[in-house]
Amino acid sequence: MKYRQDKCAIGELAEAAADFCKNKWLLKIDTIIPVPPTQTRRLQPVAAVAQSLAVLLNVPLCAGLKKVKKTLQLKDLSDYHERTEALQDAFEIDASETKGKRILLFDDLYGSGATVRTIADALLKRGGPKSVHLLTLTKKASG
Repeated sequence: MKYRQDKCAIGELAEAAADFCKNKWLLKIDTIIPVPPTQTRRLQPVAAVAQSLAVLLNVPLCAGLKKVKKTLQLKDLSDYHERTEALQDAFEIDASETKGKRILLFDDLYGSGATVRTIADALLKRGGPKSVHLLTLTKKASG
């Protein structure tokens, strides 16, 4: 989907994530924030799946997070501290969109956790949410 612009998997991925949220995690959320992409693509996979997931969970997508600084591809940085340094001040939070909300931060891949940790910290420090939870579709293989 990411590299070939194939939309076929969007529905299945969103349905699997929705099933997990509704039937296994039993998490109550008010809004979904997709992690902003590092690279611009015609089809942004995380945003596409998050939009479908929002429909299935009957919650809105939140517009309260913006990436405001261009960063290197994190897959090109192997050290966690290099990654977090590259992400410093990369995100802007609109607290009017996040204050008091139970947020589901959504991404396709969990690698080192640097990106989602940076975003969650920014949300918690500047966004005033009730809670921030993370859901990723997959975890990067180690090694």
